[in-house]
Amino acid sequence: MQADPSRVVVRPFHVGTEPVGAAPSRMERIVRAVMDMDRATMLAELELVFRDFETRHWQTRSIFRQRYAEIEQLLGLDPSQTSDEKKELIGAYFCHEYSYAAAALMNPSVVPHPDQSGLRPGCQRIIISLRAVGEGHISSIAFREAILTPRGGFDLAPEPPFATAVNSIDDEATSTDGPVEVFRHVEANLSGTVIFPMTPAQRNGLEDLRLVRFEHEDGELEWLGTYTAYSGREIQSEMLRTRDFRAFMLAPMTGTAARNKGMALFPRMVGGRYAMIGRQDGENLFLIRSDRIDHWDEGELLLAPKYPWEMVQIGNCGAPIELDEGWLLLTHGVGAMRKYSIGAVLLDKNNPSKVLGRSVQPLLSAADEDREGYVPNVVYTCGALKHGKQLFLPYGVADSSVTFAFVEIADLLADLG
Repeated sequence: MQADPSRVVVRPFHVGTEPVGAAPSRMERIVRAVMDMDRATMLAELELVFRDFETRHWQTRSIFRQRYAEIEQLLGLDPSQTSDEKKELIGAYFCHEYSYAAAALMNPSVVPHPDQSGLRPGCQRIIISLRAVGEGHISSIAFREAILTPRGGFDLAPEPPFATAVNSIDDEATSTDGPVEVFRHVEANLSGTVIFPMTPAQRNGLEDLRLVRFEHEDGELEWLGTYTAYSGREIQSEMLRTRDFRAFMLAPMTGTAARNKGMALFPRMVGGRYAMIGRQDGENLFLIRSDRIDHWDEGELLLAPKYPWEMVQIGNCGAPIELDEGWLLLTHGVGAMRKYSIGAVLLDKNNPSKVLGRSVQPLLSAADEDREGYVPNVVYTCGALKHGKQLFLPYGVADSSVTFAFVEIADLLADLG
């Protein structure tokens, strides 16, 4: 999977809403101009818009009318005075195409799909999350469905012809930094769904989602993902929550540790408490425990750089994976020339602060064709998945594309020192 400028969605185009001296605002000026158009001119302009864009998007007319409704509310317009065609043209003036993965596609994570029905024995349906980077270096969350087959087979679902963005039914919630609930349209395919920044704290990006299928103590399953919200000046860790990948809650986490990035949640409580892996100081890995899933304070040092390939800094590469032997934690290390590599650590199942083994040499490093791209010399993942006796590992290459590997778990464990 590669960055693709042809994957576009319709996004709101924001213009000035404040009057400039005695003149109306730019928004009011544009609306008045459309309102004053004679019918022939207006229909010709609308026909041109649809000729250029209707076949590139899903339910384009509906999107334009929805955008008009937002403008109507902002300006206090009387809908009875406006024809459906003028509503669509006004809506079009306040929309634009956004190529959400034009610059980069990277840093995947993977979880089992909530729907495992209809599969042959040995198969597993999965969901891959992706960090897509578009104009302005703004990051969003995209998804891709796939099926893992026995013996290392992999079938990636095709992308639908149209990509669609999730929507919030509470526009006021997006003006604050509190929780926001967003929804995938009932007819939209998950493999074409994009979650864009919604709040001021997320304005410049939703970065590096680390998904995990979390089993609560009552046996209920919930898909959770930690990610970095970037406002353009500050970062904070937030959590995505969903049970069906149709309704998503995006909510800030609190506590001193939540001011950092790169947090990864264990898939269940350990010793009666929630557990997280994080990098609090930019160099080392910490084990953090909490009585609340949304509040995280300082933790205890778990790992410091030790080997040359990780000498600059280490971090996690997704949620710990539960094995019979313990918790398998993938790590990333940064070495000379800011070269990123992926390694692994095995933690005790009952006491994850105890390290049973770690990679002396990296499991995967940037080399040859994997070195070139948007950010060279980087291989990176935000999560892997146990599939039978293998580890399925999607990973980003030079922040430009995503590829996949299968690793025998027994061989990986045997190489830990």
